[in-house]
Amino acid sequence: MKIISLDRKSIKIKLATAFVITSIIPILLVNIIYYYNTSKLVQQNVESMTKANLEQTKVSLDVWMDSYEDILFQVYTDDYIVELVEKINGGEDVANNRKLLRKTLRGLFYTKDYVKSIAIITESGELAFYDQLTASTTQTSWLDSIALSQAELYEEISSDNKTHLFSTGEKVIFGSNSCYLFHIGHRIIDYRDVQKKCGIVIVSIDVKLLEEVCGTPAENGLNFIVDGSGYLVSCSNSNKVGKNVVAKCASEEEKAIVYQQIARETELFADRELSIYSVHDEKTGWEIIRATDQDELVQGLHVQQKMLGFIIFLSLLAVLLIMVSQVTRMTGSIKRVVEMMRKAGKGDLTVHVAYDERRPTEIEIIAEEFNSMMDKLKKSIEKQKNAEITALEAQINPHFLYNTLDTINWIAIDKDEYEISNMITTLARILRYGISDSNGIVKIKDEIDWLKQYIFLQQIRLKNTFECYIDVEPELMNLSIHKLLLQPFVENAILHGFEGVDRAHRLQMCMKREDDFIKIEIADNGCGISPEKVQEMNEGIFKKTDDKNHIGMENAITRLHMYYGQNVKVVIESEQGKGTAVRIWIPIAGGENIHEGSGN
Repeated sequence: MKIISLDRKSIKIKLATAFVITSIIPILLVNIIYYYNTSKLVQQNVESMTKANLEQTKVSLDVWMDSYEDILFQVYTDDYIVELVEKINGGEDVANNRKLLRKTLRGLFYTKDYVKSIAIITESGELAFYDQLTASTTQTSWLDSIALSQAELYEEISSDNKTHLFSTGEKVIFGSNSCYLFHIGHRIIDYRDVQKKCGIVIVSIDVKLLEEVCGTPAENGLNFIVDGSGYLVSCSNSNKVGKNVVAKCASEEEKAIVYQQIARETELFADRELSIYSVHDEKTGWEIIRATDQDELVQGLHVQQKMLGFIIFLSLLAVLLIMVSQVTRMTGSIKRVVEMMRKAGKGDLTVHVAYDERRPTEIEIIAEEFNSMMDKLKKSIEKQKNAEITALEAQINPHFLYNTLDTINWIAIDKDEYEISNMITTLARILRYGISDSNGIVKIKDEIDWLKQYIFLQQIRLKNTFECYIDVEPELMNLSIHKLLLQPFVENAILHGFEGVDRAHRLQMCMKREDDFIKIEIADNGCGISPEKVQEMNEGIFKKTDDKNHIGMENAITRLHMYYGQNVKVVIESEQGKGTAVRIWIPIAGGENIHEGSGN
């Protein structure tokens, strides 16, 4: 056997290469893909969270606006207010009615935070208001901060039954008080004549409400509001509130640039790269914008990636060192086993691989199997030597035996002992048939002829104490079968089956075709076998303590399975006191197609 050098095809190099291909490269690829997918996923999550933030801001804005419209509703639908306004329009005690109207407005003023002024302009042009920023009763704090005059304001609000929204104007300053205001207005409705114009009501609200709705600026983002005309409605810490910051017809890219600049003007986001997201509020017509800083997030990802890369490097280095150590130990164990194999190949059959507890289990099994094989090989060589001696002896003994029997036969004939002569001749034929190629293949007719001679000798030896009947279907005679398969079953019936039975002894054997099998049945009317032993024998169990009564049967059954494999079937049936039947099924195809040298 050729043993390939380990140096020629190094297991160590192959394992190291396989480790690099199956471990390091995939880990690096997985790391790159992981970083890419993580970055993309984080970006998607940031966008999702940003949009969710904008949607929540939008919902909050609508809720707050609805709550302030409730104040507006309470004013423009109040019958008492409508009555006072009608009196003012009619010129009835204008100063007193305006005073009463102011007192009524003051009662509604403190129902909501951030309300800075509630004003009513009548059809006759009179102005009645309650203003937190000024103590004046003739001039509001905010009217001059918007682009419309009082008359234009009245005309626009009274033109329909809708709530009108006016974006933040110039900063309102009265003494030490200053703030930005936005306004909502509605025409006053007299339900006795809903088409009649009698006046309008305007609620002025501090922009701090919108700053609260937008939320406090944080490291990761800033919310602000721009109206449909491009005016900045609300932005924390910005001096551009109330001013036009972007053209109404500007593109999305131009708007994004402007919005980034607005966010950068705050101290929190100065000189930072920002991403812009927006959502349109249908109720107010305003656009809610969120500027977010993702640089910090990206930098955090880079830091995590570096840490992950460093950990992977250390892990791979540790794994590589462990692998080199294990491979070195494993290849060393293999080399020691191979060295023993080489010595055995040179003829030293005494070699054994020493036990090593550090050796891998698989290699230890190989070493143990090698040692076992060497032991078996030595025993086999010893048996071969003994067989050669036995074969030399056998070349002499059969001829000596046949010649001696032939001499005795002629002496018997000379003395007219023809029965003895027949017995000697039959015995010589039986011995010649059995000794010559005992595992060979013969025709069934030859096996039956030999079996009849064997039974003839047994009948003479036992003084014809049993009868034997053999029935074989003629078409089976030329089929092939292995020699000496049936004799052990016949011998067992003759020697043990009839023991202790007083009635006439009878042995029957029949052979017939059954589908693709030869069915052979050997039956006797002897003493039978116990059910326990029958079950054991059918299960292939032949106990060694059985006085060797069934060793021949065990060997015969073993030979049957050896020759025909799983295709053969043997069934033993017996009833104590009535007899035993052995049924054998041999495949016909196997019998006809067995190679003539299979018994060699």
